[in-house]
Amino acid sequence: MKSERVIERVKIIDFAKILGLEIIHQGKEYITLSTININRPGIQLTGFYTHFGADRVQIMGEMEFAYLKNLTPEQRYESLDKYFSYPLPCLIISTDLEPLKEMVELANKHQIPLLRSQQRTTFIVNDMISYLNELLAPTITMHGVLMDMYGVGVLITGNSGIGKSENALELVQRGHRLVADDAVIIRRVNDRLIGTSPDNIRYFMEVRGIGIIDVRNMYGVGAVKLTKVIDMVVQLEKWDDTKEYDRLGSSDYMEILDHNLPEIVVPVRPGRNLAVILEVAARDHRLKSMGFSALDELNKRLMHGDN
Repeated sequence: MKSERVIERVKIIDFAKILGLEIIHQGKEYITLSTININRPGIQLTGFYTHFGADRVQIMGEMEFAYLKNLTPEQRYESLDKYFSYPLPCLIISTDLEPLKEMVELANKHQIPLLRSQQRTTFIVNDMISYLNELLAPTITMHGVLMDMYGVGVLITGNSGIGKSENALELVQRGHRLVADDAVIIRRVNDRLIGTSPDNIRYFMEVRGIGIIDVRNMYGVGAVKLTKVIDMVVQLEKWDDTKEYDRLGSSDYMEILDHNLPEIVVPVRPGRNLAVILEVAARDHRLKSMGFSALDELNKRLMHGDN
């Protein structure tokens, strides 16, 4: 499952608040962010604009200021006028430097947001990349339920009516935590898949025969969680007598956003305690992540017995 390139429109006020920036000139209400790359316009200020990343967040620090202050007022104005003529998302001044008067004038002329950070350039760059990496992470929405069980993020999938929500409710009653029901928003951040719920249905659950319930208000804040790294997938499907189900625990995988997650298929039929089976699956995943495999241990014992 793949996603397209992510483009986000963010309010300047929210952008500044999250990153601790001072707004010198707002320019516009929203900025468009489409890449995690940052640009420091050293060579552009000399007039070289080939391969210029104008769609990137721009950051200037002491080095750029030293160069600009070395120019005559006419040269400085000409250099900055060409620079600000591009559709820049914004320009951030680092190290609490006092903005040059030409910057303020030209930011106003071209309606480019001008902001300032008290942090040194390296630190604001690191914070910006971290922020953009999460904001612009590849994202999809999947039908399913996401639970936090023994610290393991378990994505429960299956056809509508198979019992995903009912089993999630049973798991909540057994002390586990609900992250999302029905729709799971999944973002790939670095090498991890992080799941959450759409804002408008967060912590709500549909239980057939009863209707909509609010899990947080019914069971308390300890029964829910905002986000969770997804560690494995459990697919529920109706029991098929003609199908041979895995009995040894061999690994299958589901690809989500170019990332492979361990997947197990659990057949559903009357009388099976699926909540217990899901707990066992989560515990088994934890043991495997620590290097223990029950199948490997059994094989060792059998080989030792043969000897």
